[in-house]
Amino acid sequence: MSWGEIAALTTSLLWALTSLLFTKATERVGAGLVNRTRLLIAAFLLVSVHAVLFQSLLPLDAGWDRWAWLSLSGVIGLLIGDAFLFQAFGMIGPRLSMLLMSLAPVLATLLSWIFLNERLTLPQLIAIVITVSGIASVVSEREATQDGAQATSSRLPGIMMGIGAATGQAVGLITSKLGLAGDFPALSGNVIRVLAATILLWGWTWLRGGVPSTVRVLREDPTGFRYIVAGSIVGPFLGIWFSLIAVQYTQVGIASTLMGLAPIILLPIGRLVLKERITMKAVLGTCIAMVGVALLFLV
Repeated sequence: MSWGEIAALTTSLLWALTSLLFTKATERVGAGLVNRTRLLIAAFLLVSVHAVLFQSLLPLDAGWDRWAWLSLSGVIGLLIGDAFLFQAFGMIGPRLSMLLMSLAPVLATLLSWIFLNERLTLPQLIAIVITVSGIASVVSEREATQDGAQATSSRLPGIMMGIGAATGQAVGLITSKLGLAGDFPALSGNVIRVLAATILLWGWTWLRGGVPSTVRVLREDPTGFRYIVAGSIVGPFLGIWFSLIAVQYTQVGIASTLMGLAPIILLPIGRLVLKERITMKAVLGTCIAMVGVALLFLV
């Protein structure tokens, strides 16, 4: 196993862990506060690393068109998409939320075909059908509660939030691709994306007078703040860092497949840590969805 493959598997572990940490934080302080706080922390970490590696706080040599595309990507993917994701964490938990996020590459492939005129092959179509079928089999399960069997409709708002998050990430990927054209450094591109989302979200928070209440809530709940800090370091910082190493040292298809294993990793975590009821149907559906995602990248 190469260093790239090890880094890709490590990325999946980090994404699984950060989803658990952000779920805990969301349960304590709310999705909106988690989103804007972790963006601020991630922006500080990424700008610091960029300064060390490129001897510049910001990629000022990027053209206005690149800044525009990457800023749009950050707003759609990190601000809007992740706002849906954190809502999903609180409603349906990290396991099902991350499984729904597996729709992101499917949606990105379809959007690239529609808007970028990229070729959509028969094997890709088969992979899309497999992925959607696996996810559909999991989300269609009845949810066991103390009151008996509860219909899937009880989870529908959370499922819709998860689909919204996947859509946001897919559109963010497309706009990122346009902004990163010409071998622009991925780290510099991510700095632009995170900064754009952070400035817009905190600007809106300030206009609404929400900054003092944000600070107050974080002071009153230091445990929630620690969850946010830990999640921000594990995901937006270390997760992205290892994902760049993975893509650099192994094939993109292999790296993408291994980095997408978080829903599999979350199966035992959901059972042992969150005490979820994990059925064989959920395990098989998750595995089928992951096979579909792998085929989408490898065909």
